[in-house]
Amino acid sequence: MTSTPTHVPAPMRFGLGTKLSVMMFLQYAIWGAWLPILYPFLLNHRGFTLGQTGLCLAAGAVGAIFGPFLAGQLADRHFATERLLAASHLVGAVLVWYLSLATSFPLFLTLSAVYGFVYAPTLALTNSLAFAHLPDRDRDFGPVRLWGTVGWIAAGIAVGQVLLRMHTPSGVGPEEIAAAQNAGRAFAFHLSAALGVVMGLFCLTLPHTPPTKQSGQRLAWAEALMEIRLQPLVTLFLLAVPVSIIHQFYFVFTAEYVSGIQNAAQSDAANRFSALVNQVFGVGGGGLMTIGQMTEIGVLALMPLLATRLSRKALLGIGLFAYAARMALFAYAPSLWSVCLGVALHGLCFGGFIFVAFMVVDENTTRDVRATAQNLFNLVFVGIGIIVGSWFSTAVVGAWATASGTMDYTRLFSVPMWIALGCLALLLLFYPGRRAPARVPVP
Repeated sequence: MTSTPTHVPAPMRFGLGTKLSVMMFLQYAIWGAWLPILYPFLLNHRGFTLGQTGLCLAAGAVGAIFGPFLAGQLADRHFATERLLAASHLVGAVLVWYLSLATSFPLFLTLSAVYGFVYAPTLALTNSLAFAHLPDRDRDFGPVRLWGTVGWIAAGIAVGQVLLRMHTPSGVGPEEIAAAQNAGRAFAFHLSAALGVVMGLFCLTLPHTPPTKQSGQRLAWAEALMEIRLQPLVTLFLLAVPVSIIHQFYFVFTAEYVSGIQNAAQSDAANRFSALVNQVFGVGGGGLMTIGQMTEIGVLALMPLLATRLSRKALLGIGLFAYAARMALFAYAPSLWSVCLGVALHGLCFGGFIFVAFMVVDENTTRDVRATAQNLFNLVFVGIGIIVGSWFSTAVVGAWATASGTMDYTRLFSVPMWIALGCLALLLLFYPGRRAPARVPVP
């Protein structure tokens, strides 16, 4: 009696993994160069108010709401994904360069909205392009996607080192140092623009990914909406907004929070740990925040193993618990050691929730609407969630936390901590608990 052989997906073609990895590296280096430093740059260098800064952070998300509908429709129905990516990144490079030059609030707000419309859809399009060519989602996507994390780290450390070595004057007080570092953060936009040009040209070498045109629906997003109204996607999409709000607290306030702790520790000449941290990661907060991306690499490297042994629900729950723990450390243990530990938890936050969420979207949608479904999740997370999160974190919680005239970080970070715990409770109650198959081949 012979047994039916188990299907084992073929290994990746030679060169495919390299191309997809470079794509991910550039995609996230472009974003990682400027996002962590945006809040202190606008608030402390451009002189925008807290409310104006929040609106600028939200403006890019407004563009991200509408961009995915158009980009997903074009990729699923009309244009090859790699060509759409190339055009988006070349236009985005021009826009992000002008962001460094915009000094007025209305101009920066407008440019941010247009840039969000152009850049945000590319996050999901790179995922859908990779999924279209990888032989095995569980086995292959983690090692490819971790190069996006490496790109974020490289960009963040580059900015931090430039700030340390070119924009941190010696022999002056903390206020002069902070002012020089704030002005030097404009370099982050220049670096992002240069990387955008490289990415735009490189996309033309990516594997051809034509539109599928297999569905009876003319509008890909209409069909995708029909699919995401079912479990587990409906619960995942509902959780995406509050999780994005938590995420926004981290990216809005952490660079300023960490920078203050770094500068305070730096004034203590005997603090060897602080000196080591600053020499390795630079100053300004953004470099030190790359510790989170370093742990993210470890989590993504383990994902092929974790994805076959833990249910999607368990992985999402681990991510939400890590979000709560990170905010608790920031709120109640403000030291350089605890801040480094809190930043390091970003690996579990991203790997456990965001990365797994994109996998869940991909494996629970049909092939001809996957790019659109990925963009719809991106819309909710990077669009609606960031708009709400930017307003809520700055105009509501930020204003409440600065009622005494200075920022009360215990007040500030305790709010997203409780939101994360609430999301974890909702996940445990409503998300289906079935285990994902050991291998889910991409059709």
